[in-house]
Amino acid sequence: MKAPRGTQDLLPGVTEKWQFVEEKLMEISRNYNYKEIRTPIFEHTELFQRGVGDTTDIVQKEMYTFVDKGDRSLTLRPEGTASVVRSFVEHKLFGSPTQPTKLFYIGPMFRYERPQQGRMRQFVQFGVEALGSADPAIDAEVIGLAMEAYQSLGLKSLKLVINSLGDQTSRESHRQALVDHFSPYKDELCVDCQSRLTKNPLRILDCKKDRDHPAMNTAPSILEYLNEESEKYFIQVQKYLESMNIPYTVDKNLVRGLDYYNHTAFEIMSDAEGFGAITTLSGGGRYNGLVQDLGGPETPGIGFAMSIERLLMALEKENIQLPIKENLDCFVIAMGEEENLLAVKMIKKLREQGIQVDKDYQMKKMKAQFKVADRLNSKFVLVIGETELENNQITIKNMNTGDQVTIDTEQTVDYIKQAIQGE
Repeated sequence: MKAPRGTQDLLPGVTEKWQFVEEKLMEISRNYNYKEIRTPIFEHTELFQRGVGDTTDIVQKEMYTFVDKGDRSLTLRPEGTASVVRSFVEHKLFGSPTQPTKLFYIGPMFRYERPQQGRMRQFVQFGVEALGSADPAIDAEVIGLAMEAYQSLGLKSLKLVINSLGDQTSRESHRQALVDHFSPYKDELCVDCQSRLTKNPLRILDCKKDRDHPAMNTAPSILEYLNEESEKYFIQVQKYLESMNIPYTVDKNLVRGLDYYNHTAFEIMSDAEGFGAITTLSGGGRYNGLVQDLGGPETPGIGFAMSIERLLMALEKENIQLPIKENLDCFVIAMGEEENLLAVKMIKKLREQGIQVDKDYQMKKMKAQFKVADRLNSKFVLVIGETELENNQITIKNMNTGDQVTIDTEQTVDYIKQAIQGE
């Protein structure tokens, strides 16, 4: 039996890196006053059809959808925003006197894609959503949080790309311009883009198959169709980013792959050597209108999501070593039944004080147990032999210096605590 294609087992030695990264992301989110939200791994299929958009590749090709025993169509979540907004509406979080509602999430998502480096069928996303503010300053805050998340882990080869998709009026003008532009080339486009031409022509700009078509380079930019309000909003976002000393590049062709985006859109990419053809680490943008689409009141929102797999991949490409603890505080060696009873008692006391401790559970001889302590890179070894048991003492060996002391059993916990703190 093997894990399904596009999934992976994260084994000890790797999970510690995931834990470190996830804890860092949550710490930064809390510093920005974002609170964690946890939503179901599967939702009603309609949520993603309405929230993500019928014309997206996610909904059309990539969702894991099934019918349950109650004949209901359910889907493993392919992204996090729709679920968060559904929860925001269902639990009436818009009624809280403290607005905007600032949330973060982390968990597995599922898309039926061709597995490749940094892209899995089950993958983990970290994301934030800020709901209830139309202030361009919160756009800059969300972007700043994403940038800080990467930089706090040591990444330097980063590129922030931003664009504006405009408001509804701007998008309608741009939509017609795209239809007029691509119509003469309709027969040269892929089947998907031929369909998008009438349903959602903006998606053509995001097509992977037609990206090299000459018409892509001459397609009208949304920036040419921004009305005064949208243009002013975009300029303000840029001013906030500049005041925060966050470098960025405006990319007029940047189009996010989900239907709910408007106004600010952004992606953060890795420029690290050898990262690969797909350089995007994370992306997001503003989605004024999504809350209404899912049955809530008019509520502006903005957010982003990042792949943990691609984050770890970027760290590897930049040769960044995470400060993962790879040693054990204590290893207890005991010979004989009575000695083991004392060892178990002592281990419990040490663990209650937050000290990381383990012992042999395979009845090895003393020399073999020392070898185990060595392999575990234990700082200290506590030895309980016949002599120690008779004298109510424990021998403690510092594995780094080789120094050894014998002290009363009752003093052992305090001694180890002070020794670890003094390192």
